[in-house]
Amino acid sequence: MIQSIAKRWPRVISTGRHLPEHDSRERVATNYSQERDRTRQSLGGCYNGGMLSFAVDYHKRFRMERPLAGLPEATAPMGYRFRAWQPDCLEAHAEVLAACFCGATDAQIFPTLGSREGCLKLFTEVVRRRDFIPESTWLLVGPQGPCGSIQALRERTAIAAIQNIGIRPEEQGRGLGRALLLHMLHALERAGYGRAQLEVTVSNTPALRLYQSLGFRRSKVVYKAVRMSADGVAVPTQESLE
Repeated sequence: MIQSIAKRWPRVISTGRHLPEHDSRERVATNYSQERDRTRQSLGGCYNGGMLSFAVDYHKRFRMERPLAGLPEATAPMGYRFRAWQPDCLEAHAEVLAACFCGATDAQIFPTLGSREGCLKLFTEVVRRRDFIPESTWLLVGPQGPCGSIQALRERTAIAAIQNIGIRPEEQGRGLGRALLLHMLHALERAGYGRAQLEVTVSNTPALRLYQSLGFRRSKVVYKAVRMSADGVAVPTQESLE
């Protein structure tokens, strides 16, 4: 979850909504009236006179899954250790996520990831949910302190949905994301889960390659809509096309 643009739909501007060309490999919405109605519902009072008064970018994301059987071995890199979830780790998780996502494309799609306060609020809400999986929630701690975070929610029986995985920018490129993800997947298997799933923005090439290298395979394509104000500030809608 966790930036070169691989594919972006044309922006929606005040003259109306442009639709993507038909792609036989992926099912996308092509009926203008249905898409207009979805947009009106998701944007509420921002839809004036049948025209949108701001731009909307679509970000392509893959939903990916893999079974938890047959995982590669997971070991902590030298000088690093995994710290299991405890309530007193909450602020450390939030600070790591904020450092990872601040200024990234995913922070436009999910604005709460763009600040420490937003990440703290998000993480607080996640750990209060009934489908929160404590066994999935880990900090990676290095010589300079916490540098990685990961967590998941129970999606369905025996399926865990990974919510966020992040490594501080200054620690990236050392295989830490792979180690952290594998450690979490093994923990999920020990807890009785049979599959894991996640979503990744296609333009996030390093993350996409990591997931593919660990056996995650695409199960669905989704497009997340991000409203762009006149001054270029991203304000996401609740709309997505699947």
